[in-house]
Amino acid sequence: MRRIGRFSGYSRLHFRRDLTSGFTVAAIALPLGLSFAIASGVEPVYGIYTTVVAGILISLFGGSRFQIGGPTGAFVPVLLGIVLTEGYKSLLLSGMMAGILLVLMGVFRMGALVRYIPRPVTVGFTAGIAVIIFVGQIANFLGLRGIEKHEAFLPNVREIMAQISTINGYSVLTGAICLAVILMAARISRRLPGAILGLAVSTVAALWLYPGEVATIGTVFGAIPAQWPAISMPSASWGEIVRLLPLAFVVAILGAVESLLSAVVADQMTGTRHDSNREMIGQGIANIVTPLFGGIPATGAIARTAANIRHGAATPVAGIIHSVAVLIILLAFADYAADIPLAAMAPILMVVAWNMSERKEFRHLIRVKNGDAIVMTATFLLTVLTSLTLAVGAGLGLAAILFIKRMGEVTGMTKAAPDPSSKHRKVHAHQLQPERECPQLQIFTLEGALFFGATDLLGETAASQLRTHATVLILRMGKVLYLDMTGESQLRLTVRELRKQGMEVYISGLQPQPRELLARSGFITEVGETRFFAHTGETLLFALSQGIDHDKCKGCLRNVFQECAGLSRPAAVTEVVDELRASKV
Repeated sequence: MRRIGRFSGYSRLHFRRDLTSGFTVAAIALPLGLSFAIASGVEPVYGIYTTVVAGILISLFGGSRFQIGGPTGAFVPVLLGIVLTEGYKSLLLSGMMAGILLVLMGVFRMGALVRYIPRPVTVGFTAGIAVIIFVGQIANFLGLRGIEKHEAFLPNVREIMAQISTINGYSVLTGAICLAVILMAARISRRLPGAILGLAVSTVAALWLYPGEVATIGTVFGAIPAQWPAISMPSASWGEIVRLLPLAFVVAILGAVESLLSAVVADQMTGTRHDSNREMIGQGIANIVTPLFGGIPATGAIARTAANIRHGAATPVAGIIHSVAVLIILLAFADYAADIPLAAMAPILMVVAWNMSERKEFRHLIRVKNGDAIVMTATFLLTVLTSLTLAVGAGLGLAAILFIKRMGEVTGMTKAAPDPSSKHRKVHAHQLQPERECPQLQIFTLEGALFFGATDLLGETAASQLRTHATVLILRMGKVLYLDMTGESQLRLTVRELRKQGMEVYISGLQPQPRELLARSGFITEVGETRFFAHTGETLLFALSQGIDHDKCKGCLRNVFQECAGLSRPAAVTEVVDELRASKV
């Protein structure tokens, strides 16, 4: 992928492309901004403020040329929980604190760390959020009355069931009209702004065919002001900041994950490469400034970013134009927004939930039926039934445990010897008959990661397989790519025990990371620099020339090594040993 300047070579053609894309994406972003605000438990106009302010700042300071920022569905359960438990003021403060955390994460170049969140965890919590959003819109779609919002999923489901008798047929019809228009627009062309078309058609139908029969933005939230808000700095005590810090951290991590996933999607669609640390700084700046205007937390929006690219965006100017267009619509048509039925907004978020549900990936992981499916399912259920914080924490914990288990399983210690069927008698693990083993020299191959999750294997193997009368042991470690201090400790104990038994230990093929660690820990000094070799061949030559008792080789017919033929003939031992030592020199 290529990384190119965000505004390099900007031309009139670029502006025309950005203008077309910006106004098209604005038509998509406007209803989503209203819907996400309502779903988050705040007044709909705050979603518009977020779309305008965050959209401009993310495009100006972010790390992707095509990123469209604003309120997103991923935030809905978290923000609603903050509003219900802490209040709107605390939501603003949490968003600002999350912005500061994002800036710090970008400054300290932690953008790449977010990519280490396992895919099953991401799929699990995304699918869980989709379920929460979808179920959360059922009440508005059905026009239920007397609904009390709860932070937890199950109480909200019970609330819907308790008030199901208050269903409003006009609301259902309004929602059905909007949903039908959205689905038809998607079938006709992906370029059609289905959400705003559905909103317009269903609103007109409600006003003309059954006026006053459904709840609207105006009847529930009041009129949307046709003016820009004044800047207001949220005030808070130190105790409140400390109390809200965990919530701010959740918002920051979720925003980082969502924005970087969106940037990766943009990279895949355009062949460009984003700057992850700059993207986090841009997201942070947007979330610091947006609360000053009453806006809610924002992040990169995958669907809007993809639409921006599909409609020909050339530079971040498209994102700025999209925000300005939303602002113009707000100032010009705010009076009409009060007539939008809540039932018409419900299917917009239902479609968003369906599209973000990761259903194909979910089914794929379920069919695999391995540890990843367990991690994903646990994360999904915990997201729906408890909280996103617990879900992600538990998902990461499970994924870490499974990773440790898998790495431990691929770490092994196997007996090796020259293969007589190989032309050059290469040393590798193969079936060895006891009568074909060298009674003095044993070779073992260590492979995998020698770390805290796999050291028991080394200890058990050493205890069971190294009980031998051999006096020389060669440990081939060329396939050990990682070693930690627990692995170093176990290796040190094993080598010490073998040397106490009178065995000479030689080590070959150390990779850079294990060699560096063993040098710093003093292990190489303890064992002796002369007992470490780059390759198995030179280790074997040294061991055969200086490590074994040549008198015991006389008359041996096992011929494990090429040199055995000479060493087994009494008259030729001295000559062969001299040749071996000469070849070593």
